[in-house]
Amino acid sequence: MERKLHEAAVEGSVNSLLSLLQEDALLLDRFITGRYPETPLHVASMLGHLEFVDEILSRKPELAKEVDSRKSSPLHLAAAKGYLDIATRLLQVNPDMCLVCDFDGRNPLHIAAIKGHINVLGELIRARPWAARSLMDEGETILHACVRYNQLEAMKLLVEIADHEFVNCKNYDGNTILHLAIADKQTETIHFLISSTTIEVNCENADGFTPLDLLSQNERNLKEKEIVESLRRIGAVRAKDKPLSDRQLKAIRIKILSSSSLSNQTTASNPKKSKVRERFNINSYADWLERKRNTLMLVASLLATMAFQVGVNPPSGVWQDTSPSDSSSMASNKSNHLAGFSIMADNFPIKYTYFLIANTTGFMASLSIILLLISGLPLRHRFFMWILMVVMWVAITAMAFTYTVSVLAVTPDHADSALIYIRYAMSGLTSMMLLLLLAHTIRLKIRLINCILKLVLRLINLISRL
Repeated sequence: MERKLHEAAVEGSVNSLLSLLQEDALLLDRFITGRYPETPLHVASMLGHLEFVDEILSRKPELAKEVDSRKSSPLHLAAAKGYLDIATRLLQVNPDMCLVCDFDGRNPLHIAAIKGHINVLGELIRARPWAARSLMDEGETILHACVRYNQLEAMKLLVEIADHEFVNCKNYDGNTILHLAIADKQTETIHFLISSTTIEVNCENADGFTPLDLLSQNERNLKEKEIVESLRRIGAVRAKDKPLSDRQLKAIRIKILSSSSLSNQTTASNPKKSKVRERFNINSYADWLERKRNTLMLVASLLATMAFQVGVNPPSGVWQDTSPSDSSSMASNKSNHLAGFSIMADNFPIKYTYFLIANTTGFMASLSIILLLISGLPLRHRFFMWILMVVMWVAITAMAFTYTVSVLAVTPDHADSALIYIRYAMSGLTSMMLLLLLAHTIRLKIRLINCILKLVLRLINLISRL
């Protein structure tokens, strides 16, 4: 039966598929529970049989998650062959397959970019834009793959959704996409990178070579001579002749790109392209923001639940009886207690105070996060997300301190090794939280400084034109 189903998939015969399923209703289930080199959905996706693919997915959508012996999913095969309709149908069933990597470490977006199937690549990006940031073998990005396989159009599409950091990402050898393009003498790719992106022309690889160092000084080679002249106009130098600081180079780059963008506006640039760029950027940022908000909401809810439970059920429990019955003797004897009150509050009043302060701080911090997330405030800026992360760190630190005080209260004094370990563990966690807070604070300040510098440079350029 499996052999007949394979033949039906090769032919794309839906009638044969229905006939086989009438004879054996569990035929497709065996490809999910068993071990086969490939499924009928793999075969149909590779051969472009849309109706056959649609029939299988309508009956067993779980087959879209199955991988073959090379760890390739049906979406990998459809992307490799450029079948847009099949890729779209597979994405409707399970868009997360964009994130699955095959035996060579490539996801469907990598495959579509390498093969140059622009339509399929655009559809995959719309489904899962962050899948384009997944690294392949040797630490290379999808942009590195576009250069290695000389797919300039795919690169142009990907650059629309890429930021400065991603464009200048290095592989394990320290090579950027400009290093690879120059090493392969891809003239069109080089001109596109230096004129339409924020690629750093003087970035050094692991061997200490800038992109210009990869070109010879042969004046007879007109192709290399043209590339050298283009790079030098943009401020590129060799590693041994770097007279300009990074700040000066960025100023030159911004000035040149600003003038080129002004000329593009005067020549009425393509509005359709700008709309695609804007849509991709919005979708990518919206997906990142939604995932970050969901994560914060989940963690804050868990912390609030923990804080509430430990608050109403303190360590050591509560007294089950009242002793003694008269208030005068109760005031004179510290061992006397009331039913329902905390045992820890009577036996360890100082520790109980610390416990209550830490637990309340964590509880209020968690509730603050939940309130901010559901309040409807425009928390779309990274600065506000940073504030939420700081509040989350406060909540986590407070809960860790609550745990420490609680454990110390119920641990006997003769357990010296346990007490020492708890104190060291708390000190380590506190140090790590402070380092993380410091690192993110420095990162935020650097971003703010960069934004201010860009605004100042743009203002200087505007004044110079006037």
